[in-house]
Amino acid sequence: MNKEQNILDETNFNSPLGVGGHLGLGVINRINLLFERKKENILSVYFTAGFPQLDDTVPTLKSLQLNDIDLVEIGVPFSDPMADGIVIQNSSQQALKNGMSIRKLFEQLVNVREHIHIPLVMMGYLNPIMQFGFEEFCYECNKVGIDGMIIPDLPMSDFLAEYKEIAEKYGLEFIFLITPETSEERIRLIDSHTNGFIYMVSSAAVTGTQTSFDGKLEYFNRINAMHLKNPRLIGFGISNKSTLEMVCKYSSGAIIGSAFIKALEQTQDVEKGVALLLEKLKE
Repeated sequence: MNKEQNILDETNFNSPLGVGGHLGLGVINRINLLFERKKENILSVYFTAGFPQLDDTVPTLKSLQLNDIDLVEIGVPFSDPMADGIVIQNSSQQALKNGMSIRKLFEQLVNVREHIHIPLVMMGYLNPIMQFGFEEFCYECNKVGIDGMIIPDLPMSDFLAEYKEIAEKYGLEFIFLITPETSEERIRLIDSHTNGFIYMVSSAAVTGTQTSFDGKLEYFNRINAMHLKNPRLIGFGISNKSTLEMVCKYSSGAIIGSAFIKALEQTQDVEKGVALLLEKLKE
């Protein structure tokens, strides 16, 4: 058991709303605690809930935690995931065919905090979340111990006007994405109105693997020079040792998605998929 897990186990995450909320004395969000305790080389992994098999959600979380992954994004499958490349799109389609839904996902996560101590972020698109009910979604997230949310297609203005207060009520950090095209004004707006971390997209393209980030150094340096209050994790395209090391030089760590989904596709087995991913990141 690593140092962060010991700290997490000793921290009071209970609240009147359930596990993981901000309400109540001594409550600390696991995302914020992670970034307080670990300043660099944080590794976050994304996977699509219900892929490769419907009931792989909790086994995937257990295997990632066992292999010292710091933070996990649980992807809510959607039929039109516009920010995602073909690999994650296909995993979403398969998960939906397997029978995954938001309701099913929350059922799978009911007792997850008996086993999982690392921060968990729910990543999904606005349409299915709104169909489920935004406040109900936040309530269920709090109830099962989710620490944060990413909704790539939720505009910042709508978040501030309609959703921020609800997310805060249920103790959820709301994570926004920035790209090389995001204006400094918008980046500072995001930084001032959110906590947790900023998801720094390596390029304006959809998710997928890349062999190098050499052309992104100006972007990375520009964001570093802004001295934002929130830490940053860089995602999109990280699939090997060189890309991982590169982004860790310019941020608090990396987010890996497509490379893990590819590993799961190749192995059709959660534990083998995690092992294959970690092997690829050493190459």
